[in-house]
Formats: sequence, structure tokens, C-alpha cells
Amino acid sequence: MTELAVEATGLTKYFEAFQAVDHVTLKVPAGSIYGVLGPNGAGKTTSLRMTLGIIDPDEGTSRLLGGHKPQAVRHRIGYLPEERGLYPGMKAREAIAFMGALRGLDWSEGRRRAATFMTELGLERVIDEKIRKMSKGMAQMVQLIGSIVHAPDLIVLDEPFSGLDPVNQERLEMLVRRERDRGATILFSTHVMAHAERLCDRLAIIARSQRRFEGTVDEARALLPMQVRYTPREQGEAVAALLPAGAEHKGEAWHFAIEENDVEPLLARITASGHGVAGLSIARPALHDAFVHIVRQVDAGFDATPQADAVEEAAA
Repeated sequence: MTELAVEATGLTKYFEAFQAVDHVTLKVPAGSIYGVLGPNGAGKTTSLRMTLGIIDPDEGTSRLLGGHKPQAVRHRIGYLPEERGLYPGMKAREAIAFMGALRGLDWSEGRRRAATFMTELGLERVIDEKIRKMSKGMAQMVQLIGSIVHAPDLIVLDEPFSGLDPVNQERLEMLVRRERDRGATILFSTHVMAHAERLCDRLAIIARSQRRFEGTVDEARALLPMQVRYTPREQGEAVAALLPAGAEHKGEAWHFAIEENDVEPLLARITASGHGVAGLSIARPALHDAFVHIVRQVDAGFDATPQADAVEEAAA
């Protein structure tokens, strides 16, 4: 049985009459990178805060790092909140050491680790720069380092890529992988699919306050058919009969969707037909496509509800 670093079950939260989170369950294997994906306002931040014990759920439970209550293992957790904030008058090295000291790290060791982290990430020129003189993205990297300088077993990052330029996004991805290789578990939220696709061992998709998917990136992508672009060497009206219903002819190429199990029979038909192959590409949809598909299905269900109610009222 896989050891879990995070086991949050049935988390539910109301803010007055609004249900922000509706029975969300997250089971994060130890030593993995796990993404919580969702549109803005889906309930990601509230779910993470309940998981960490920062706010109490109205229903549900959360156990961390071997079944402990969140408050009992706070010193073993690193957390980067959605709202960033550092003392502007502090230098980067001191800010990082200060954040480590809040988790029990010796001050001098924190200063040493701060310099090591920043040098390894190519930020050595701002080690002794005051926070107020830094760009927003650079200050965010300092806060990120401060959240992990004490070598936590569980790292929780809420929208960590927001506000970072491409160079710092790459630095952050490198840091996340390095911390995972060290043995830490990383749980992060995002609505940017590219980072999740490159990083995540597993992921959950939250939409309209509920978890709508849980699994690997490949399992998410497999929810949609493969996309094919086929250009026959010999054109002709008979080509359409070889292809699935709904295939579209654009220029010299045909475009259509196909399930994975139907790929080999299709290739056999094309080979036997004599039309040949001038060009052929078969691609699995990206995580972005799967995410949009899941969220749109959820939104369509919500949009359909008032219409269904109106039909029932009219029938009555």
C-alpha cells in the first residue's frame, strides 16, 4: 500500500450561504509531485488551507505525514501562500533565514542555506539586496526559498508560478523537482496547465467546488480521443470512406478524431486502399484540452439546471 503524505477526506467549507468547497478528497502519495488544478474561484486555495489546518472545515478531516493532525507537524511543512508578503526592509538572505527560524532552523544555518539556494538558482547577485528593491518575481523567489529552507517533508505551494517570468518559472520547476528528489512531497495549485503537465506525478481537477478528476496526466489526456491529420498521396472521393464519420477535408489534408484502439485498423485500411501516405500525424490531446473538456462539462451541467427547472415548471 502506498504511503500517503496527505490524506484529506470530504473537506467541505461554507462562507455564509456560499459553499466554497464540496466534499473534496485529496490523497497525495509520499515523495510525489501532486497538482491541484482548477479555474479561478474553483476552491483550490480553500481546500489547501483546510488540508493544512489553517482554516477549519465544516465537514471532513485532514491527516498529514503519517496520519498526524496538521498542527502537530507544522515544523515539517513548508507553505507558500497565495498572498505573498515579506518585510521590505530585510535583505534576501536575512528574510530567508527569518522564515527558517520560524520553523526551528538555526539562524546562522538559515543564512548559509539561503546563500546556497540563491547561488544554485542563479540569484547570487541579490543575496544581500533589500526586498523593497527587488522585482515582484524576484521577491517571490526569495519567499519560495524561505518556505523550504528548513528542508520540510511536505511543501505546499499555492499558485507558485503566478507573477513569475519564464526564467524564474524554469528555476521554480527545477527547484520543485530537486525537492522531490530529496524526498519531499510537493502539493501545489495552479490554473496553468503547462507546469502541471511537466511536473505532476498525479493531479486533481477541481471545478465548481468539487473534485471532478483524479489521476495521472496520461489518464487525464486519455479522456479525449487522439487527433489525426492525414494527407493521402493519391487524392480521390474514396478517401472519405476510409476515415471516421465527421472527418473534415481542409486543403489536401483530412482532420479527424480517433480512439486509440482504432488507430491500427485505420492504418491497415489506408495501406490496403492504395491512396498512400504523403503526411500523417497522430497526437494525444494536451492536458490543457482535457482540463477544458472537464470544466466545460461541469459548467454545461450547471447552465442546464435552470433550463430544466423552467421546463418542469411549464409542464406543471
